[in-house]
This record gives sequence, C-alpha cells and structure tokens, in this order.
Amino acid sequence: MIKITAIHHIAILTDDYEKSKAFYIDVLGFTVITETYREERKSYKLDLAVNGLYQVELFSFPEYKERPSFPEAKGLRHLAFDVENIAESVAELIEKKVDVQGIRTDELTGKRFCFFYDPNGQPLELYEV
Repeated sequence: MIKITAIHHIAILTDDYEKSKAFYIDVLGFTVITETYREERKSYKLDLAVNGLYQVELFSFPEYKERPSFPEAKGLRHLAFDVENIAESVAELIEKKVDVQGIRTDELTGKRFCFFYDPNGQPLELYEV
C-alpha cells in the first residue's frame, strides 16, 4: 500500500495572472517561494507558501478554459483554509473588497465557516479551528 504522508501542493489555473498573484499574496498573505516564466508555454508558474507548511502553485495558461459547471463540476470542489478567528478573517476580506458569503456553522462539527472566491471564481473556504 502507498503511504501518503502529506499533501505536497495544490495547483490553481488563472486567466489573469497579475490579478490572481496580487490576490493570493496581498489578500490571503501567501508568500512567494519561486516565480518562473516558461517561454515555451507562454505561462507563469508561481509557487506560494501557506504558513510555511503548504504550497499552492498558481499557473497562467493561454488556453485557459472555464469549469464546465459551477461548483458541481466533477473534480475538486473547493479549497478550505484554517483560521483561528472567522469573524476577524471575514472582516479583513471584506475590507479588501472580497465578496464573502455569510458565516455559517457546520452542522456536523459545530465549527464556523464561510465561502469566498478568488479572481477566477475558484471557490475558497475559511474554516475556524
């Protein structure tokens, strides 16, 4: 049996690289590990660190395609990030002009969470730990 020890990275595609780069760095506070322009693909690859533990890869591609249906397309549904204080985090997103859905409570865990979207419409979630 394969022994998986952790998630290595999450890849996100964008059609507006600069806008998405600013969102993940300036709004969510991720830090840049490496930024590479791949001439043969006319594509950027930006490796971002999340709290020094996780890695998000942001790709730009000239042939970017929208999801076939939203958000119930087959495959990845959304990404969720832990936060210590959901109300403070939501207030900061709103201050930065991010459209945030209302805070809800997970009926199974009793924990609070909310959804918001990156500049490409990728659904993201904050989940209070």
